Amino acid sequence: MTQPTISPDEALIGLLQERGYARVEPPLLQPAGLFLDLSGEDIRRRLYLTQGPEGSELCLRPEYTIPVALDHLRAGGVAAEYCYAGPVFRHRSGESGEFRQAGLESIGRADIEAADADVLATALAGLAVFPPRELEIRVGDMGLFDAIAAALDVSVPLRRRIVLALAAGRPLDAALSPSEQRPGRSDYGGLLAAIEGQDPGGARAFVEDVISIAGIARVGGRSAAEIADRFLSKASQRSGPMTASSRDILRSYLAIAAPLDRAIVAVTDLVRETGLSVAPALDRFARRADEIARRRIDLSRLGFAADFARNLDYYTGFVFEIRDSAYPDGRFVVAGGGRYDRLLHRLGATGAEMPAVGCAFWPDRLTGSP
Repeated sequence: MTQPTISPDEALIGLLQERGYARVEPPLLQPAGLFLDLSGEDIRRRLYLTQGPEGSELCLRPEYTIPVALDHLRAGGVAAEYCYAGPVFRHRSGESGEFRQAGLESIGRADIEAADADVLATALAGLAVFPPRELEIRVGDMGLFDAIAAALDVSVPLRRRIVLALAAGRPLDAALSPSEQRPGRSDYGGLLAAIEGQDPGGARAFVEDVISIAGIARVGGRSAAEIADRFLSKASQRSGPMTASSRDILRSYLAIAAPLDRAIVAVTDLVRETGLSVAPALDRFARRADEIARRRIDLSRLGFAADFARNLDYYTGFVFEIRDSAYPDGRFVVAGGGRYDRLLHRLGATGAEMPAVGCAFWPDRLTGSP
């Protein structure tokens, strides 16, 4: 009898389950506010939105990480590992708005660097079940960036603005240039001072409350949430400028782009030459590389880019993307992930940050032609 054909993403799920990941399937309808708070108001135009019976704003599931993390907390929040494969929905330029996503999430492991290396190794093993492609692997470390920026006394709002600029492919100078104040407009100093440096989700909720108390529903076609995001942007721009020396050091760090084994040397040399106090973050960076090498992954195959950032507030450390190298414009990322220790806390976990790292795959890109 002919055996039924197994799709590559189901073969991927089989591999992940063999490695101890429990399959989950969060609901298709999700609270839209979570994605707006954690990903920014800009994601609104990419969501498929609807309303619940009581007027609550809902969306079709745009990705899996947030829903899986939310279900993890509801289940008690103990250490666990999950995998998934199913449809997600968001507007994509030139591609279908409904597509499949597969992936894995490892939540609660205290051996941070080993967990990072395991997720990367599992991602590479998972890609092997799909038709072969020439792949390019790019890695970064948002924790190391944050430590260097803190050592240079860069304010938290300005750090966030720099990360958002880098994630959008803009240079450092674009994030450092203050926006022009239009004549005759108030700078809203009191409100901006109240939210400057706050957690973005909490600051957004504060501004929305102020707008609601004032009885304002929409202004110029913008919702309260969109107005709140404009205030957050203005608050981030109030941060004092970086000194010339700090700017030069940060620019030197962000210019580092090399295979991971050589990048470790370059970062270590920069830290020694500048006297930056970032030893814990640098040690984590080196330990992670050691753990990756122990899993027989050639470090020279991994391209480290210091300016590689992802545009979500909750990423805290190791990040990576795997691309189809036949398309050098970088459009076809076939897998990617990273460490998001802030996410569970932002979703309501109490106490210290809960370590978590994951990876998503795009099966339609892995099985089809771009």
